[in-house]
Amino acid sequence: MQMTRVVTTENLSFRFNGVEILSDITFTLEKGEFLGIVGPNGSGKTTLIRLLLGLLKPTQGAVMLFGHNSDAFSQWRKIGYLPQKIAAFNPHFPATVEEIVALGLLAGKSFPRRVARTDRGSIDEVMTFLDITSIRNKLIGELSGGQQQRVLIAKALVAGPELLILDEPTTALDPEGRERFFTTLKGLNRDRKGTIIMITHDIGTIGQHASRLLYLDRRLIFFGGFDDFCLSTDMTDYFGEHSQHLICHRHDK
Repeated sequence: MQMTRVVTTENLSFRFNGVEILSDITFTLEKGEFLGIVGPNGSGKTTLIRLLLGLLKPTQGAVMLFGHNSDAFSQWRKIGYLPQKIAAFNPHFPATVEEIVALGLLAGKSFPRRVARTDRGSIDEVMTFLDITSIRNKLIGELSGGQQQRVLIAKALVAGPELLILDEPTTALDPEGRERFFTTLKGLNRDRKGTIIMITHDIGTIGQHASRLLYLDRRLIFFGGFDDFCLSTDMTDYFGEHSQHLICHRHDK
């Protein structure tokens, strides 16, 4: 069966103020794969995501999404995106949780963009997934940081994106919320064949959930399946046996 390529990068490089941030990044991601992107601080993880989304222009190389240039507007309708840094909400910002979630449906609509009555099912479903139904009528600015994070994750998920890109999405969630969040992602990945890219510092946890690993340190150190990573003596030499074991502990089960 022929796979559908969702993401393709070829010799992707990015320089800023004369400094090489990313160098010669080449990989492909197929439909239905779950990719965990890991690496040290300053390794270029968020820059890579911004290049994939067309928010930055590469110094060299190319990015393709769904077989098209990543800056093609039509591709944004297929993408759910949650950035790393979320500005604090003004407590007086006049939007409820339900209204914020509903905004995630507008990108795929033609003008005039309005949330229709038929969208209610999708909104209710994703709010149930993220356990925010009970706060649907609260103003977004009245919520805790963890609650706000769940609302914004719901906004990214509500349109059923073909590609979901998440930059450190679990930092404001408690352990129970993180487990619920990963359960939701697994359902999207398994049942809807959604493709997921997730940046995380939690290497041990992502190893239990993602099917692919991309380790970045300004250049591509490793890209492939977790089994390949865990069996690689080259990666043992690079990371050290202890660090490799922390990433691979799911294989002890």
